[in-house]
Amino acid sequence: MSQRISTPAGSPVWTDIMTTDIEASKKFYTELFGWEFEEPTSEEYGGYLSATRQGHLVAGLSPYQPEFGGIPNIWSLYLKSDDITATQASVQGAGGQVLIPPMHVVPYGHMGIFLDGGGAAFGVWQPQEHQGFGVDSQHGAPAWHELLSKNYLAAVEFYSKAFGWDTHVMSDAPEFKYTTYGQGDDARAGLMDASGFLPAEVPGFWVTYWGVDDVDAACATAVANGGTVTEGPQDSEFGRVAAITDCCGAALKLVGVQQS
Repeated sequence: MSQRISTPAGSPVWTDIMTTDIEASKKFYTELFGWEFEEPTSEEYGGYLSATRQGHLVAGLSPYQPEFGGIPNIWSLYLKSDDITATQASVQGAGGQVLIPPMHVVPYGHMGIFLDGGGAAFGVWQPQEHQGFGVDSQHGAPAWHELLSKNYLAAVEFYSKAFGWDTHVMSDAPEFKYTTYGQGDDARAGLMDASGFLPAEVPGFWVTYWGVDDVDAACATAVANGGTVTEGPQDSEFGRVAAITDCCGAALKLVGVQQS
């Protein structure tokens, strides 16, 4: 396992989803990734569940409740903050917007939801008892985070300014524009120009690539449990990859990783 000792401020720290069928989603991800689930938190937080793999936190699931806000069946990404009040000021100063003002999720941490400079939603998490991912780049754990932006240049400028990202242009070809946060083995996320292929009615969004031991087998497992394969599996310079939807229609990607 690639255990996380700590997460630098500004880096991906957590991902979760509100699902319209919590029991079906639990079964789907248990079969796909081998997740186990801790007891729900207080009903004050809508029955939120933390998923673990081999004892390490990997993701959160909760039943969709309209009164809590948000869009169902979409995975959300959170970036680490050491001071969420200061982060809110940085986000707004960089051209972002506040969707859900910072709140204290006692005793776990502080969270807020924002729009970046390119119009994509993301979360911010200031940890207390809940430190976020406990492992990454292994089967059933996050392996990569990628923004599909409809305003790519604005997004690159936003994350550089709001979070101090050290950005590196990986490709500037007209058909493929891509910038990474960090470089090489130290890269933590990617920003892609998606203006040429996202439908007009779909805003930019973050997508997580989940590590799996065998991409083809994982796709078969997804389909057997009510999911759909929307792209691939196929080989890439970063490994074998595929895009799927889960049993409730939430989009995610899979990438092959070394077996643990």
